[in-house]
Amino acid sequence: MPGGAGAARSGPAAADTAAELGEFGVIDRITGDRFQPEPTLLGPGDDAALVAAPDGRVVATVDTLVEGVHFRFDWSAPEQVGRKAVAANLADVAAMGAVPTALLLSLACPGTTSTEVLDGLAAGVWDAAADAGIGVVGGDTVSADTMVVSITALGDLEGRAPVTRSGARPGDVVAVRGELGWSAAGMAVLRRGFRSPVAMVAAHRTPRPPWREGPVAARAGATSMIDTSDGLLADLGHVAAASRVHVDLSSRLLPVADKLRDVASALGGDPLTWALTGGEDHALVATFPSEDHVPDGWVACGEIRAGTGVTVDADRWGGAGDPGWRHWR
Repeated sequence: MPGGAGAARSGPAAADTAAELGEFGVIDRITGDRFQPEPTLLGPGDDAALVAAPDGRVVATVDTLVEGVHFRFDWSAPEQVGRKAVAANLADVAAMGAVPTALLLSLACPGTTSTEVLDGLAAGVWDAAADAGIGVVGGDTVSADTMVVSITALGDLEGRAPVTRSGARPGDVVAVRGELGWSAAGMAVLRRGFRSPVAMVAAHRTPRPPWREGPVAARAGATSMIDTSDGLLADLGHVAAASRVHVDLSSRLLPVADKLRDVASALGGDPLTWALTGGEDHALVATFPSEDHVPDGWVACGEIRAGTGVTVDADRWGGAGDPGWRHWR
């Protein structure tokens, strides 16, 4: 399929909405004339796609974004929503120690959704996929009262064992790679009606997880790993429960950026609370047998002990707010 990530979409020139395009017109507008990389053996257009799996095993994950819950079009452009949807899945693939190989996109939207929104969303998904060297190989479209964007990502372990949440052991070192609290700070800025600092707002609109670092951690001997989709404390709680260990973080060692402190000071927020409980940064947090195993660029910020639960400076977290995002709370 010739054409790059920014190629113009095909479709009836007179069609201005999803309803006017029709189901197959929407599919063609999203997938037509797009470049598919080598892992895609058979792309969109058949009952299912065919993707190469060199390792013989496939890492698979899915993440769903709902308008009004995960994104707002008065805060984010459609392209940014598309990028955000892909980012969540790339982080999950990376957290298993795998490299991404393909994406599938399912889109539910009202018939009144404009082609401009569809084009922007598709551009964001495809641009993020191109950054990862993968393609969008299929998916589905349906009508709905509100927009729902669901991405399925596939990955390859390159012959390694998966890095799960259940492998942490007492004596391991906890280390982080990526930004902590930036998305939460960006949301706080947007809620105040501001659009700057740009870096914080961008972190909320289009998080950029360090997905290339997942395989790096795996090769370095990571014993467990997870991404901070719900917040550092909440996600390390999953590691503690799965591994049956106690995680203790050092607030002094946590990578709390000066920019985060500046925004917190301006808005009356707490940078440590954002770093510990803010979700959607999609940073990676892993455990390693010793500091000697921690790869360059990762920040050691805690340790694994015998016991249960997660503490900060040996105390249960008593900061403001709930320690992480939970649906239906």
